[in-house]
Amino acid sequence: MDPYKFRPSSAFDTTYTTTNAGGPVWNDNEALTVGPRGPILLEDYHLIEKIAHFARERIPERVVHARGASAKGFFECTHDVTGLTCADFLRAPGVQTPVIVRFSTVIHERGSPETIRDPRGFAVKFYTREGNWDLLGNNFPVFFIRDGIKFPDVIHAFKPNPKSHIQEYWRVFDFLSHHPESLHTFCFLFDDVGVPTDYRHMEGFGVNTYTFINRAGKAHYVKFHWKPTCGVKCLMEDEAAVVCGRNHSHATQDLYDSIAAGIYPEWKLYVQVMDPDHEDQYDFDPLDDTKTWPEDLLPLQPVGRLVLNRNIDNFFAENEQLAFGPGSSCRASTTPTTRCCNAGLRVRRHAAVQAGPKLPDAASECTKVCPAQQSL
Repeated sequence: MDPYKFRPSSAFDTTYTTTNAGGPVWNDNEALTVGPRGPILLEDYHLIEKIAHFARERIPERVVHARGASAKGFFECTHDVTGLTCADFLRAPGVQTPVIVRFSTVIHERGSPETIRDPRGFAVKFYTREGNWDLLGNNFPVFFIRDGIKFPDVIHAFKPNPKSHIQEYWRVFDFLSHHPESLHTFCFLFDDVGVPTDYRHMEGFGVNTYTFINRAGKAHYVKFHWKPTCGVKCLMEDEAAVVCGRNHSHATQDLYDSIAAGIYPEWKLYVQVMDPDHEDQYDFDPLDDTKTWPEDLLPLQPVGRLVLNRNIDNFFAENEQLAFGPGSSCRASTTPTTRCCNAGLRVRRHAAVQAGPKLPDAASECTKVCPAQQSL
């Protein structure tokens, strides 16, 4: 199936400049005035809209995941999972769904180096025929906390000191020492995977426990795993220092250049599946996002593959303003069931509102020829 078959074509875009509403602009060079030398008229709708957009085209950066890079592609279902879910985009092997993916670091600001020891975000937006589905995750399978009320606290601990604007690890260790459940994620952070070589060689995990529902109404708990086909590679501290000295945007450039050269990044999607009726037989809480599910007891099951084959056209509109939310779910795939992500629903929603007018959420991605769009 052509993943772009049901999406509006750019062939229908106008050949003339339009307002944000799609109306034609008769003059983009001169404002309406009272006579040739008179004052500007407030009725000049295009002028007001153009200036208003210009004044707002810089938005406050995200509190977390401010530094990121995005790419487009498709997800293809490769295995029959109809016994687990009746989601339309997983209805049969061979079905392809358009996606946009955003990779990111977590703690530091937009201009920070991509070689910092930091968790990485791995967020995928599926443009399904039933609506959008956002699958958010990190490059670690676990998180520092299990209760969402502590989310602002753990982020503040990792953020730079508000007095000096310097990240101080004594603040991190002080917070984590009071939360022993964080030790699991702490070990991942200070392992080799704490500094991925680039985004193409990085794993992704849904972290939280999701629920799939099949046509019979039977629910299953699932954990998502993204495995890069080119393998996992990481940087040592001395290697990271050299890479950062040469190019502090190395991961963004690697992603962009690879796709431009036809070397398309690819990940295999696997799920671990647990029957909620049998969860009592395990010695861990399957809804605890500080714990992994043992793969010897709950093996990985293949689902499909993710291929990124198109670079974005506008970094501001399709990366900076690209918003995700675990509350965006399609039929037969509910929002995460963990308490930490329940609170995350609110955080993501506020972040989406802060991003302002953004990339269309629905499949209607044809763009108007609008002068208010930030220059490329």
